[in-house]
Amino acid sequence: MKLLTLLLAAGALAAPPAPAPVPRAPDQQGPALKAALEAEQAAATAAKLTVNAPAGSITGVSLLNVESFRGIPFAEPPTGQLRLKPPVRLETTLDAFDASGLAPACPQMFVSSEARDFLGQTLGLLLDIPFLEPLEGQEDCLSITVQRPKGTKEGDKLPVLFWIFGGGFELGGNNMYDATDLIRFGGGQDQKFIFVAVNYRVAGFGFMPGAEILADGSANLGLLDQRMGLEWVADNIASFGGDPDKVTIWGESAGAISVFDQMALYGGDVTYKGKDLFRGAIMNSGSIVPADPVDCPKGQAVYDQVVDRAGCAGADDTLACLREVDYDTFLDAANSVPGLLSYSSVALSYLPRPDGHALPDSPDVLAANGRYHAVPMIIGDQEDEGTLFALFQSNLSSTADLAGYFNELFFNSASVQDLTTLVNTYDNVLSEGSPFRTGIFNNWYPAFKRLAAILGDLVFTLTRRVFLDTALAAHPDVPAWSYLASYNYGLPIMGTFHGSDLLQVFYGLWPNNAARSCRTYYLNFVLNQDPNSGVEKYATWPEYNSNDRKLLWLKTPNSNSILKDDFRDDSFQWITDNVEKLYI
Repeated sequence: MKLLTLLLAAGALAAPPAPAPVPRAPDQQGPALKAALEAEQAAATAAKLTVNAPAGSITGVSLLNVESFRGIPFAEPPTGQLRLKPPVRLETTLDAFDASGLAPACPQMFVSSEARDFLGQTLGLLLDIPFLEPLEGQEDCLSITVQRPKGTKEGDKLPVLFWIFGGGFELGGNNMYDATDLIRFGGGQDQKFIFVAVNYRVAGFGFMPGAEILADGSANLGLLDQRMGLEWVADNIASFGGDPDKVTIWGESAGAISVFDQMALYGGDVTYKGKDLFRGAIMNSGSIVPADPVDCPKGQAVYDQVVDRAGCAGADDTLACLREVDYDTFLDAANSVPGLLSYSSVALSYLPRPDGHALPDSPDVLAANGRYHAVPMIIGDQEDEGTLFALFQSNLSSTADLAGYFNELFFNSASVQDLTTLVNTYDNVLSEGSPFRTGIFNNWYPAFKRLAAILGDLVFTLTRRVFLDTALAAHPDVPAWSYLASYNYGLPIMGTFHGSDLLQVFYGLWPNNAARSCRTYYLNFVLNQDPNSGVEKYATWPEYNSNDRKLLWLKTPNSNSILKDDFRDDSFQWITDNVEKLYI
């Protein structure tokens, strides 16, 4: 920690000034949880109101000119024999359902206490990211949250923004994401909309792999939960004043990956009762993740470890045994595999994998074949996506170390020689790597900046460019807009790190040009399917195409620019030519 303190001080002195840190509450709660708790406390004196929808009678609260209905169930509790099963639609009509409290999260694969301590000592700002806040989960968790401007009524037909939270497919929940400030911002410039968020199963409860899971038809349960949430919106949102024909799906990180998975689910079939479930998509830090099937060796190893830890290894039917063990036993077993903020990093134990049905093929193949619901979309990244995930591999120093790391934990179809070639497209000099544009500073350990650059590009930034090329080739007439955010440039060690857009754009904790302009572009898109149509006080965001590749560059907290999307082109070309070797 002494070394880290010196590094942070050196970075602060040598790099441009860091953004002002977010003020932290005395109890060190992150802003999302703190806001949720404050809202819960205020709800006792907030005005109650009731909506009668096809789902039933639902009572919410009005506070700060925003009306909120939280934790509305849309499926039967996925407990007992429904554990590790596709969601079953709730057919019971709700009677005076109290939606004025918080929505319980699904069971969590918690960030380890060691990781949280490390992050807190390294840079306390990280613990303000909503998906790093600790949550208590429960199995009965499949619910919808609806928030709307005060006074909205049935028949207003406001467009709908459907939020899918991130968290590495391991953690997260709706009670981390209060859209009050975003709704108030939109209302202040005549961009009214309705916000909807879906709770879905994560980690071993929602994305268990293995041949047994595949044979049971129980793969990708979290994606199926999300889809059922969209169907609930189609059935009920009109009663809340929303327009089911004007739904935009939006997600961050695993939520953004889920957005494309929803576009590609069932090979692109998004129809429900004869209508499309959504008409636009926004992806913050995520797109396609090329993945081996549910029953691949890596997936089977995860299943077998969970079975063994749960005491089910000797059972005649191991999947039935997992459904029968008590909650604490299954939670412990499901969480016994490597997690997100660890040495394994984004070599995820749990993630969407092709199952031949709901997700009929790897997402990259579905994209290349045009087998997805092509809608206008916004997609972009933070400049330093990989720094958060490269904090835990301090034993890596050489090209050989990095190639071996990726071969062992990530890409079994790629040889060490292949991965050595990839690593060598990234210069092994201190002036390169992520956080980018910081010279010789911010190298936490010998291979940190290089690994951070590679992780960020493989999972997020250059994969986004590959996806855009693929999508525009498959559906050239469907518009897309892309961005790169650099508004935390100068933040020691981390730069503009993964998840910092939640603080900047979702919560607007820094009410600067970056937050205001990005929010305005997004809400223009939600209302008009074009970020430039509607409120026009910001420069035109150019449509992305594979010829000039223009990005909106959220360059600083107070200035935007246009950036050509051609950086690290050697790495991009290698990734483009070798996608089939990069299946996780």
